[in-house]
Amino acid sequence: MEKQRCGWSTKDQLYMDYHDHEWGTPCHDDTRLFEMLCLEGAQAGLSWYTVLTKRENYRKAFDNWDAEKIAKYTEKKVEKLLQDPGIIRNQLKVRACISNAKAFLAVQKEFGSFDRYIWQFVQHKPVHNRFKSMREVPAKTEISDVMSKDLLKRGFKFVGSTICYAYMQATGMVDDHVQGCWKYHP
Repeated sequence: MEKQRCGWSTKDQLYMDYHDHEWGTPCHDDTRLFEMLCLEGAQAGLSWYTVLTKRENYRKAFDNWDAEKIAKYTEKKVEKLLQDPGIIRNQLKVRACISNAKAFLAVQKEFGSFDRYIWQFVQHKPVHNRFKSMREVPAKTEISDVMSKDLLKRGFKFVGSTICYAYMQATGMVDDHVQGCWKYHP
């Protein structure tokens, strides 16, 4: 019997795998948390599917999301990235990844890990919502508003409240699997 999933995730196997193994699943790995923050920013104005299909290309282009390397990118590297058809070639979004790497490293230094910093916004435990359908899921919340303001203050780019809420869903800080989905846990 086919598993019931959140309606947005049934487009194809890529989406189903992302839904089943990542979305809404708590992540505490700093590198992956950094990757998802940059990818959510890259998604701004586009569909998540577009970003997801380019994810492996992003990993290659951005040194497997090694923030130390990315923070040192030169103009020459930026130009190379802007010529890479495997990623979204938006100059502001590419440069945001570099700014975000620098801010990410500063947060790691201050808090000991990015995980410790970012999860404080949900008191270090996932928020489990009980929505019946995806129509009930908000685009942003008070928590994502606070997170966005703090990230912006620390020098992060492409981290508006809506992006932050999507990020929270992607990294399992928020579990928005709807009732009827096999991943729903009340």
